[in-house]
Amino acid sequence: MTSPKYHFETLALHAGQTPDQTLSRAVPLYRTSSYMFKNTQHAANLFALKELGNIYTRMTNPTTEVLEQRVSELEGGAASVALASGTAAIFYSVITLAEAGDEIVSANNLYGGTYTQFDAILPKMGITVKFVDPKDPANFEKAVTPKTRAVFIETIGNPVLDYTDVEAVAGVAHRNGLPLIVDATFTTPYLLRSIELGADIVVNSLTKWLGGHGTAIGGIVTDSGTFNWNAGRHPLFTEPDNNYHGLRWAMDLPEPLAPIAFALRVRTVPLRNLGAAIAPDNSWLFLQGIETLPVRMIKHGENALKIAEHLKKHPRVAWVRYPGLKDDPSHALAVRDMKNGFGGMVVFGIKGGYDAAVKVIDNIKVFSHLANVGDAKSLILHPASTSHSQLSENQQRESGLTPDLIRLSIGLEHVDDLIGALDDALAL
Repeated sequence: MTSPKYHFETLALHAGQTPDQTLSRAVPLYRTSSYMFKNTQHAANLFALKELGNIYTRMTNPTTEVLEQRVSELEGGAASVALASGTAAIFYSVITLAEAGDEIVSANNLYGGTYTQFDAILPKMGITVKFVDPKDPANFEKAVTPKTRAVFIETIGNPVLDYTDVEAVAGVAHRNGLPLIVDATFTTPYLLRSIELGADIVVNSLTKWLGGHGTAIGGIVTDSGTFNWNAGRHPLFTEPDNNYHGLRWAMDLPEPLAPIAFALRVRTVPLRNLGAAIAPDNSWLFLQGIETLPVRMIKHGENALKIAEHLKKHPRVAWVRYPGLKDDPSHALAVRDMKNGFGGMVVFGIKGGYDAAVKVIDNIKVFSHLANVGDAKSLILHPASTSHSQLSENQQRESGLTPDLIRLSIGLEHVDDLIGALDDALAL
């Protein structure tokens, strides 16, 4: 299913799978920890990276492999590595290319868990993260130093919903010999194929819209296969790796492995040795979700736009952010790059601030009050006191997060029922 003649909807159903000897139409679920070796030479070749194949489900699994190949096709990348969570996918992406003494330049409008990882955890490992306002791509260039190893952004920031100019930031990164890592969770490859705009590494939380039903945790890293790791900015790829008998990842891998040096290093260094492995059962669940991703994303977007337009007119609402609104600060960029809609997230501020926001959340019907997004069901949250509570007030303010902000993940219910639930809660 690699032919460019196939459309996204077809790839979402078929990519990555060739029916095995059983001729099972559905992707089989392989619940196994380990795999038989043909002989000692076969085993030695697998461990030495001289031959590809299954060793242990921590690193590869036939069910997970279908998931990885399918997401690679949908993103337009060369290879993917599925992991236990989106947070693990971000962490492994960073430590695959950076070590103590290195720096990352990141947008400051991030999911709270990512911000804390970058602000509190990576520095303890000797990796410094410099945060910049992504609304001006020049801010990234100003923060780059000889120690910088990557630039990191979210396509649509969580939770404020600013759309970042992926193409412009990619240009900054590439002028400086750096890869652009993009967290594309809020757009999915159906709304935005970040690699086509210059992203080198794409991270998705499988938990969200790709899975779509709030039933499993997982993340995935996709390698574009186009970044030149041998340009002098990444010693982890050009200096000998003693764990692999002096292998230089950017220089010594044979074809066809050379273009996917990043993905291969994610799999064989942090995944193999730190072990944030995705369960095959979860991989199977995510494959079921991806089959309906195009249909769901259209409905999420249609419902979200109608709700955003309704809230704009509501007398108790102070402001609304949604990239699909014509007066939204991100609308012009979003229209340029996103051809299939603007996603399922809406945020708004209510008159009366924090106290009024809490009252709405505590009394709303239909919407589920929980810390997730991308479910088929509609969800609601107060990020300042939950998902982003680890950020200081100043950090929240710099990223655009205010105490009155209510985050809505718009599901697939009838839009009139969702609007009715919001109106009822706002009237209290």
